[in-house]
Amino acid sequence: MGKLDGKVALITGSGRGIGREIALKLAGEGASIVINDLDASLAEETVEAVKLLGSGSVACVGSVTDPDFGDRLVKTALDAFGGIDIIVNNAGYTWDNTVGKMTDEQWYAMVDVHMTAPFRVLRAASDFIRLAARKEAEEGREVFRKVVNISSLAGVGGNAGQLGYGAAKAGVNGMTKVMAKEWGRYKVDVNSVAFGLIRTRLTEVAGGAGAIKIEGKDIKVGVNPDVMKAMEAGIPLGRAGTPEEAAGAVYLFCIPESNYVSGQVLVCSGGYMF
Repeated sequence: MGKLDGKVALITGSGRGIGREIALKLAGEGASIVINDLDASLAEETVEAVKLLGSGSVACVGSVTDPDFGDRLVKTALDAFGGIDIIVNNAGYTWDNTVGKMTDEQWYAMVDVHMTAPFRVLRAASDFIRLAARKEAEEGREVFRKVVNISSLAGVGGNAGQLGYGAAKAGVNGMTKVMAKEWGRYKVDVNSVAFGLIRTRLTEVAGGAGAIKIEGKDIKVGVNPDVMKAMEAGIPLGRAGTPEEAAGAVYLFCIPESNYVSGQVLVCSGGYMF
């Protein structure tokens, strides 16, 4: 018996990286998973990996910034599994610049993917959650649901050159605290995990001069190896975290042991703080 047997989890940006590891971690404890990614092939690969663990899984492919995405994601979960128990708003990326060079497009891209997209997902899920909670209360049952919003150290302590990203991730933490109060009556725990330096494709690019393609745009990513080494030297645990370790922090907020924890921001950074 897994800790999450019978639960249904929706995880955005889960075709690769941290999102994929979150999906595998929750599936390993028995949850059925709705996978999302921009890349259909990556989404389907993760779906198959989840199924190999013995859990149900379906894909909802597409951009979380599409106006109808939240509704599509929720409908996918309800059609496939008949319920929603866990929502992990994980999808995102960095598009950095100093304030004098940052364009309106960069600013709004960060706000849209990190704040507007989670808002739309939660809004789309609200009717189901409200009605399910009412029915469970009438039956005398206390059923907890979980929302985990992914934030960053840049949204907790700030980081030069990441105005849009840092502001949006700070907004995620504000959203978390509001929703914890708004949905507490429905027995929904809402928490954030703020990641520090985690080794993903956003950092693991040789020379720090790589790019990822987001909706047709080439976004520069990567950290120079010398800079990465210096950053790791400042982390008390001595290294960057792994996607599996990042997933473990999210997992803590999804299990029954955290049922009385809500409105919190957990920093997962190996002890480093700005």
